[in-house]
Parts: sequence; structure tokens; C-alpha cells
Amino acid sequence: MTFSTFFAVLMGRKIGFSETDVIKSSMDRHSVFGMERLILYILGLTFTIEAVGAALLFLRWRATMSWTAAETLTQAVFHSVSGFCNAGFSLFGDSFSAYRADPWINIIMMGLIVAGGIGFIVLMDAAGLFRKSRGTKNLSLQSKVAITTSAILILGGAALIFLFERGNLLKGMGMGESLLASFFQSVTARTAGFNTVNIAGMASPARLVLIFLMFIGASPGSTGGGIKTCTFAVLAVTVYGIMRNKARTSFFGRSVPMQIIREVIVIIFLAIAWIFAATIALTYLERNNPAISGNFMGAFFEVVSAFGTVGLSTGVTAGLSFGGKICIILTMYAGRIGPLTLALAVAFRPRADRYSYPEENIMVG
Repeated sequence: MTFSTFFAVLMGRKIGFSETDVIKSSMDRHSVFGMERLILYILGLTFTIEAVGAALLFLRWRATMSWTAAETLTQAVFHSVSGFCNAGFSLFGDSFSAYRADPWINIIMMGLIVAGGIGFIVLMDAAGLFRKSRGTKNLSLQSKVAITTSAILILGGAALIFLFERGNLLKGMGMGESLLASFFQSVTARTAGFNTVNIAGMASPARLVLIFLMFIGASPGSTGGGIKTCTFAVLAVTVYGIMRNKARTSFFGRSVPMQIIREVIVIIFLAIAWIFAATIALTYLERNNPAISGNFMGAFFEVVSAFGTVGLSTGVTAGLSFGGKICIILTMYAGRIGPLTLALAVAFRPRADRYSYPEENIMVG
């Protein structure tokens, strides 16, 4: 939508009310300073961050690798774009495993992944662009929730991976290399899809941590997939509030509208339903495939990775049958646009009930 709107602006076509409404909904902004300006800021941020990332990678690889300048530039640009866009494609056969102990490559790639996954709205808010338009010096609630939740997931994920893999994949590594590997996998599981360790060799608890991170994914309005950090945060705080008998869901001194909570419920329910159905379909279609048959964790991992558009794999994707690959393709498509689109269609069209039925309690829990 950003790209098509950009070309419409270049060709001099005015952005109509319907297109403006669609873009505002996708960016969750209902009062911004003009769609043309918003689109230009998004494109400007994208090219700037990717250019800086490519330059840093180029300087590092130029100093450590024996590639020609053209080869180094190709590698740098490709991986910078792939990292910022959370694509996960690598020109290296083993992804970034060869650079597991290189702090510069790890930090640059993690920075690109986080920048692409935090959301354009948050990036612009952090730069002060939206704050100037609102006449305030404070970050928006969206930015605070996205940044806080992302930080908690990255730190918590890295700590758990380090704990579960210290005696397994990280065995024999130094403390610095182990921490880099743990943080890199925690960051990249948030829809980027790179890896510096062998995913198939990870212990089951660590793979479950990756599944949890892949399911949540990146932040709204970003290049990543998943149910999104803010969706998870709203659900967690809502459940916590209900347990404390609170009537409203609130963050940082601000209450969340009921409409947002309705969207969260729809998104998470549909996401879980699709993953459950797709896992059943994949295990049935691959019942005669020795790589999947009896390997529920492998099938579950592949489905969640596809739904979150992550790209991490335990190594069974290439051996899937035609039906299995179709199942994964549909899951990737559904994960990118399905639940969110359906939630918007349901939640943005409230209808007033003409009547209500008498209440009666039912047993739950």
C-alpha cells in the first residue's frame, strides 16, 4: 500500500478519501499530518536505515573478508535489505552461523531486524515527527507499548535460550559467543528468520521459546508478521486486569478502548485456530514422510514459523510433499494478512443490538 501510494503521488494523482482511510487503518493512525507526507517519511526511513546498515556491513566485511569491492557491496546491500524487511533470506548456505562470534555483524543485523520490526509509526514517533504534529514531547501509547514489549520479549527470550541451550548447542562456546547467539536467536525469531545456530539441534524447551516468539512476531505497522507485540501486550494486561477485578485495560496511565480489545480477541482466536488446523493438515498430509511422521514438534514449528512469516526451519521444508508445501504456503499468506484483515472487518463495523436476551450464568474454567 505504501509503494502503490508513493507512485500515485509521483504521478500527480490525488489520494482519495477511501485510500486515505485504508492507509490510516493499516497504520492505525486516525489523525496524521497528511498521507503524502506520511508515505514519504516511511520511504525515507526505509532507504536511510537500509543504506546505513549496508554501509556498516560493507566496512566490516571489507576489513575481514577477501571479497572484491563489488562482491562485498552486493552482500552488504542484500543482507541489509533482508534484515530490515525481516525477510530472513541469506546468500550464505548456513545463514549467519559463520559470524556467530562476530559482535559487529551480530549487532548490525540485530539492529536492522529490530528497526524493521518495531514499526514505522514508532520510528517516526521516536524521531519526534508525530510528537511535533501533536504538540507534545511524550511518546505515544503505541510507541511505549511496542518498545516495552519488544524489550521484554528480546531479553526474556535470550535468557531462556541461554538457559536451555547452555549445555547443548552453546556448549564449548565462550560466554560472549553464547550471549551473542542467544540474543541473535531471540531477535531473529521475531519474524526475521536468520540463524547462527542449528535450529534442528535445539532442545525442545528452547524450540518452544522460539515458537512463542514467532507467534507474537513484530510490532504493528512494521515489516514483520505474527499477531504483533501490542496485540499480545493488550491481551496480557487485560487478563491481568480481570484477575485484579479491574473494569478497564490500561497502560502508562491510558485506557485501551473496548474496540481494540475486540480486535485482539479476534486476531488471537483466529491465529490459534489456523495454526491448530494447519498443524493437523500438515501431519496428516505428511503421515508417510519420515521427517514429519512422529515428529509433531517439527511440524508445529514449521507451521508457526510460516504463520509468523519467520522462515526458521528445523530442516524439513525441502522434503515436504506437494500438499505439505501448499499447506505451508497458505499458512504464510494467512499469517500475513488473514487474521488482521478479518479482525478489522469485524471490529471496525460495530452494530447496535436492537434487543438483548435475558442473562444466565454458565460454568467456565
